[in-house]
Amino acid sequence: MPYGGNDWLALTQEPTLEPELPICDPHHHFWDMRMERIPYQRYLLHELAADVNSGHNIRSTVFIEARSMYRASGPVEMKPVGEVEFVQGLAAASASGMYGPCRVAAAIVGHADLKLGEKVKPVLDALKAASPNRFRGIRHSVNWDPHPEVESRQPKNIMTSSNFRAGARELAKMGLSLEGWMYFHQLPDLADLARTVPNLTIVLNHIGGLMRVGPYANKDEEVMGAWRKNIAELAKCPNVYCKLGGVGMTRTGFDWHTREKPIGSEELARSLAPLMNYCIEQFGPNRCMFESNFPPDKVSSSYHVLFNAFKRLSKGYSPTERAAMFHDTAAKVYRIEYPAK
Repeated sequence: MPYGGNDWLALTQEPTLEPELPICDPHHHFWDMRMERIPYQRYLLHELAADVNSGHNIRSTVFIEARSMYRASGPVEMKPVGEVEFVQGLAAASASGMYGPCRVAAAIVGHADLKLGEKVKPVLDALKAASPNRFRGIRHSVNWDPHPEVESRQPKNIMTSSNFRAGARELAKMGLSLEGWMYFHQLPDLADLARTVPNLTIVLNHIGGLMRVGPYANKDEEVMGAWRKNIAELAKCPNVYCKLGGVGMTRTGFDWHTREKPIGSEELARSLAPLMNYCIEQFGPNRCMFESNFPPDKVSSSYHVLFNAFKRLSKGYSPTERAAMFHDTAAKVYRIEYPAK
C-alpha cells in the first residue's frame, strides 16, 4: 500500500488557491503512538506546523481529543485531564510565534465520561483548571455498530441513557460544547439528545460518520439514503453545527489512499462536493465549518491539497458564506480571539 508518508504526498504539488483567505481549522489531533500500526504514528507541534504553514492562511486551530497522553495514575475518570495538560503546553509554545503565525490549539476539546452523570462536574472542573484560557468542551465518542467487524466504543443507544444526558446537562451548565462522533445510523439519537438539552452546543464531526466499507460496502443506495435522511433531521436542531471533513478516512470508501500518486484538489473537490453541499444545504453556511481532521485524513491527501479542494467546491457561495465556513463559524463556536498586534 503506497500511502503513509510525506514523500508520497509530495508527489502531488499545486499552487495555493486564495492564499489570503482566513482559515480556522476546527479539528485536528496530536498524538505519539509509536507502538501502534498507524500511518502517521507521531503528529505533534512540528508535524502540524509543517502542514498549516504549507501555503494557506491558517490563523488558528482547534485540538480535538485523541485518547493520547492520559495520566498514568490516579482516578480513572481523571486520566483524560493529562491530555489537556499536554496540549496546553503545545498551545503555549505555538503562541510564542516560533512555529509560525498560526495559533495552534487556540481552543482545546478534551474528554470526560458523560456516563458519570452529574458526577462528571469535578472532571470538567479539572479540565478547565488544566487549560483556563483554551478549554472549550469535550468529545465523547459514542460509536456503536451491530456488526462485530466494525469498531464499537460504547453500548447501543448510549446517548439516550439518563446518565449520559445528565452529564450533557452539566456540560451545558458550564457553557461547554459536546463533539458528536458516531456512525451515520446513530444520528437520530444525537438529534433526540439535541432536542432534550437544547442549551447544549453540539458539533457533529466528520459529516455524520458516513461508512461505505465492510458490511456497508456496495450498498450506496441504502446507506446514502439513510445518511441524507438523518442529516436533514439533525439539521433541524438549531444547537447542532456540522464539520465538513473526515471523508479522507478509509471508512468512507474512497480509494485515494491506495493510489501511486496522491489525488489533486480538482478531483478531490468533485468527489467531496455532493457530500459537503448536501450538509451545507441542510445546516446552512453559518452552522458549517471545513475541518482537516489531520492526521487521520492525511492518509488520502496533503493538507495543502485538501484546503485547495475546499476552496474549489465552495466557489459558488457568497464571500460572507465562505468566510463563515472557513473561519467565522469555528471562531464563534470555540470562542477564539486573537491577540492585538
